[in-house]
Amino acid sequence: MSDENIELKKAGLKVTLPRVKILQMLEAVADNKRHMSAEDVYKSLLESGEDVGLATIYRVLTQFESAGLVVRHNFEGGHSVFEMAKEDHHDHMVCMDSGEVIEFFDEVIEQRQKAIAESHGYELVEHNLVLYVKPKR
Repeated sequence: MSDENIELKKAGLKVTLPRVKILQMLEAVADNKRHMSAEDVYKSLLESGEDVGLATIYRVLTQFESAGLVVRHNFEGGHSVFEMAKEDHHDHMVCMDSGEVIEFFDEVIEQRQKAIAESHGYELVEHNLVLYVKPKR
């Protein structure tokens, strides 16, 4: 049984060809730290000769999100992008010119956010930091 089939079964999802193909696509780009929209997945699958409808891709991505396989981000610009759920935390920078999404981790920022929450009498449970950037000119 392939890794994708095992992941789908562990997530409680039936193994179907569209689910396997979409999961393979997202795993392939995960190594490049690339975030994909449903439209990106659709175009890539079409280019590789796969016939999976856009509505199916939206449905599968929503199922993957509910099952904890992927994380949905709604960066400025209004459309959702997806990445494989990872155990390691990271934050994002979004280039306002190109739309490129850059992942980063900074221990100083992480500790500072925790300290800020604690100084207000709270425990930091989860957070999402997105920096919107432009190239220096």
